[in-house]
Amino acid sequence: MAAPVPPGSIIVADWHRSPESREFFKKILHKKKRREFGLLETPVMPPHLKADTVRYKVFISGKSGVGKTALAARLAGHHIPNLHYETTGLETSVVFWPVKLRENCRVLFFHFQLWDCGENAMRRFDHILPSCKEQVDAILFLFSFTDHGSFEDISNQMSRITDPSDRVVRFVVGTKFDLFMHTDVTESEITRFQEVWGVPVFRVGGDVSGGFGEIAPILNALAENLWHQDCVHASSASLPQVCHPEDTSREVIV
Repeated sequence: MAAPVPPGSIIVADWHRSPESREFFKKILHKKKRREFGLLETPVMPPHLKADTVRYKVFISGKSGVGKTALAARLAGHHIPNLHYETTGLETSVVFWPVKLRENCRVLFFHFQLWDCGENAMRRFDHILPSCKEQVDAILFLFSFTDHGSFEDISNQMSRITDPSDRVVRFVVGTKFDLFMHTDVTESEITRFQEVWGVPVFRVGGDVSGGFGEIAPILNALAENLWHQDCVHASSASLPQVCHPEDTSREVIV
């Protein structure tokens, strides 16, 4: 697994805040709220704003109750349930996120298919975890800042689910960060974890305003590291050094 790339080294950081990005982000919004896309839907751009689409599979892993379903809903712009319920099987959702490449100013739509699975279902049915890992491109390992046990379990999950030889982007996401009065995980523990594992830790709280707020850093990091991973793979396969979608095995929709 490659080390994470520095934020903003491959894509234009905070491009979603620039006036130039408005026409692209309008395609993932409806009445100032996130549009919900089906598995076969894609944003439709006018000819003068052509943007290719690249698809990736992202698995969300974590103990029951840490907020896997809530994070998937937030990333996809779906309604976040007020009450916690255990995901009974597998749930998938689609996220579209436009970014601008720094090298050639090209705009791409990243299509993330999020896979969320209940912990109990994974224990009961042996086929679920292999299905989640099959052809997966990235894994988000979740813990809750209000549950120290879920943080301690992250290293076990990473060792059990991934192998150093896997070509998979790995991030850790701490949920319920806004409940600082009840936090069981310290900043020194987070720093130590990042030093030992070489994996960045993102923090999300209870921002449900509908803006991009806390989710933009996660989606940008996924896009940047997955694109870099494909470019490295293309280079190692003796393909041209400049990475284009047509140079990789990644499915690209034009």
